[in-house]
Amino acid sequence: MSLAPQELENSASRYASEAIKNDSQGARGMAIANYQKAIDSLVKLMRLYPNNKLNKIYTERTSSYQNRIKALQATHGVHIEPVVDPQASPEQQRTFLKKHEEEHGVNEFEELILKEKPNVRWKEVIGLEDAKSALRESIVYPTKRPDLFPLGWPRGLLLYGPPGCGKTILAAATASEIDGYFVNVDAASMMSKWLGEAEKNVSKLFKMGHNLLEKEGKPVILFIDEVDSLLGSRNSEVGGEIRTKNQFLGEMDGVNDKGKNLKLYVIGATNKPWSLDWPFLRRFQKRIHVSLPSLAARQNLFELYTAPLKKDMRIKTHELAKLFEGYSASDIRDVCQAGQLKVVHELIDSPGYREPVTGEIPPQPKSLTMTDFRQIKSQRKPSVSSEMIRAYYKWSEEFKAL
Repeated sequence: MSLAPQELENSASRYASEAIKNDSQGARGMAIANYQKAIDSLVKLMRLYPNNKLNKIYTERTSSYQNRIKALQATHGVHIEPVVDPQASPEQQRTFLKKHEEEHGVNEFEELILKEKPNVRWKEVIGLEDAKSALRESIVYPTKRPDLFPLGWPRGLLLYGPPGCGKTILAAATASEIDGYFVNVDAASMMSKWLGEAEKNVSKLFKMGHNLLEKEGKPVILFIDEVDSLLGSRNSEVGGEIRTKNQFLGEMDGVNDKGKNLKLYVIGATNKPWSLDWPFLRRFQKRIHVSLPSLAARQNLFELYTAPLKKDMRIKTHELAKLFEGYSASDIRDVCQAGQLKVVHELIDSPGYREPVTGEIPPQPKSLTMTDFRQIKSQRKPSVSSEMIRAYYKWSEEFKAL
């Protein structure tokens, strides 16, 4: 298979994986955008290579992604205009509009969030021991033994580092450990979809957290992904953005009130910590670097992702871990996925291949080899550059707070 179709296929796969992740987290706008990018890559691939034997599979995938986009659009961004009785008094009209906002505005806002009790355990978070330790002592221990913390405990935590290194799963595992709710909101979607409404929705987000805490009696973690899009540099801002950030600062001050044993936590995640101003950093008492996986963590990741694959017995995961130094956890997953795509393509594109009829044992792809992984490495570079890694370590020297 030539490089161009392999790149398009890999690109479609990456976009689809990201779309599924966005979809599962409730970030519908981002999910729709990534599903569409996956469709565009597959359509381009089929146009360039009309005789490709995999085109039937690509067509089915395209149709599946299109159907999912339609399903998301059916409920995404639906705005219901209130119909006010012109005969009602001004006071009655105001009451009606307030009730409408409470009923429909909250429903629209909730489309942007994922609210659940996650079922993610610490053992599923591979590596990242420093980050896990910081989250345990800041959230898990105070939640289980608040009597041991007479000075209170941190309720604002910032997870920063390269994309694809496990910030979301860390926060979800923490919520699971304390048997609490995990409220996941994508700040970038909030700011783009709710232009002019972000200030109100910051208030709604924190109100939702307080309500869950009061009604359910369980701890609540508000996880704000891409928090830099909400709290980035304040240069050249318009009034609405300033009010949104001031609203967030006020809400965080309420959460950080040391006079309460409040079990409401705010975890922000960012790939660009240097874009956050100091007033916001101060509200995140813990600032935790979620770095690229270590050698041991990469070996564990390869063991996890190659487990369901057919591979040569001579493949050693510690050799793969050394080979893919500098790759993130999501990079390693994509590498293993690319390996499977490679051998499947070779099977279906081989001379004499035909689709099995009913009752036949379908032919299987060859085993993955180290040669396959080396070839993939030559075509897939890590998503995090050495310059980015240096930037994270430099920022950590100034602002890290474990």
